[in-house]
Amino acid sequence: MPKKNAFYAQSGGVTSVINASACGVIETARKHKSEIGKVYAGRNGIIGALREELIDTSKESRSAIHGLLTTPSGAFGSCRHKMKTIEENRAEYERLIEVFKAHNIGYFLYNGGGDSADTCLKVSQLSEAMGYPLQAIHIPKTIDNDLPHTDNCPGFGSVAKYIAISTREAALDVASMCESSTKVFILEVMGRHAGWIAASGGLAAEQEGDAPHIILFPEIAFNREKFLAKVKRTVKKNGYCVIIASEGAQYKDGSFLAESGLKDAFGHSQLGGLAPNLAQMIKDEHGYKYHWAVADYLQRAARHIASQTDLDQAYAVGEAAVEMALEGKNSVMPCIVRGKGKRYRWSIGEAPLDEVANVEKMMPRSFITRDGFNITQAAREYLEPLIQGEAYPEYKNGMPKYVRLKNQLVPKKLAKGFKV
Repeated sequence: MPKKNAFYAQSGGVTSVINASACGVIETARKHKSEIGKVYAGRNGIIGALREELIDTSKESRSAIHGLLTTPSGAFGSCRHKMKTIEENRAEYERLIEVFKAHNIGYFLYNGGGDSADTCLKVSQLSEAMGYPLQAIHIPKTIDNDLPHTDNCPGFGSVAKYIAISTREAALDVASMCESSTKVFILEVMGRHAGWIAASGGLAAEQEGDAPHIILFPEIAFNREKFLAKVKRTVKKNGYCVIIASEGAQYKDGSFLAESGLKDAFGHSQLGGLAPNLAQMIKDEHGYKYHWAVADYLQRAARHIASQTDLDQAYAVGEAAVEMALEGKNSVMPCIVRGKGKRYRWSIGEAPLDEVANVEKMMPRSFITRDGFNITQAAREYLEPLIQGEAYPEYKNGMPKYVRLKNQLVPKKLAKGFKV
């Protein structure tokens, strides 16, 4: 019997270290040549499997694959394709199995967040129902840090580092200008339901009075009067006010402050425009001059200032996914386990997918100050280890040196195509 091949795909919003997980997968698989044939990567995520667009990673040199460690974005392309339930669209799942059979794929390694965990679980269930042997392993990735059963999520630590640094640098700028110019600066960050990214901005503060002075969390209902009063007190005391606003900030009734009315491919509300809305609110009430910025893609693409801890963990979960698959495990996710004690230690554990899929881990209330506007010491102790270490890429001509893969496709074996 020929050796089984592996299929790896990246899903959802990419991160500055998701390619490190890909590197972990491919390098580990290459060490097990007697057990794994080739590693195929889906072009543009799961869509690549449905269209039978499989990238042959064996065509890439050892140095190119290793270069993924320091290259941001998704090297093979990602997607926001939401697979429905098996009952709603069985044809998609059967198509996956058909493609896997045609290319002798026995390992399904899906790198993504909560929706990806759900897809991985469904693929595992269908392969079992259809009698096709397949080890389905979910590789965690999300800047939102909201997956359960893992201490933190690869991709988050680097975003946290970027936001904390950006907050401190912008705050110094505002502080130097506030006497005769800007008095309010607002940084809008990602985070639909969980305020982990916004919380990371709190690491910028070293002593009392330091920025950020206000953090808006999705977990804390927004109160306009309370917010505006806090801004006024802060400006009066410090001369300026720095605000970190999570895009998912919402009112008591659950409606978002910045909901556009549109939906994305996963059915989530499209958010945007929170920072200018808040700035105008402050201008109308207090007349303060303001500036605002939206971190947007910059926060998740900033490989130049990635966390070494995050990079190490991203590689480790990719490596562990291959090892779990070879051990015959199925429908599981390698997770990060924090050790006990004051000194930060971590190891790789294992979580069942049926307890991960479609579950969001919110900020604990104990991580947010009583007034709802900042982080506690407990939050700081949780967050600080995740941003430790600087994983600088190599530079050439003053610019980061990132790899570009050949991404050569395998010849198709199925005569019939599939529309996605």
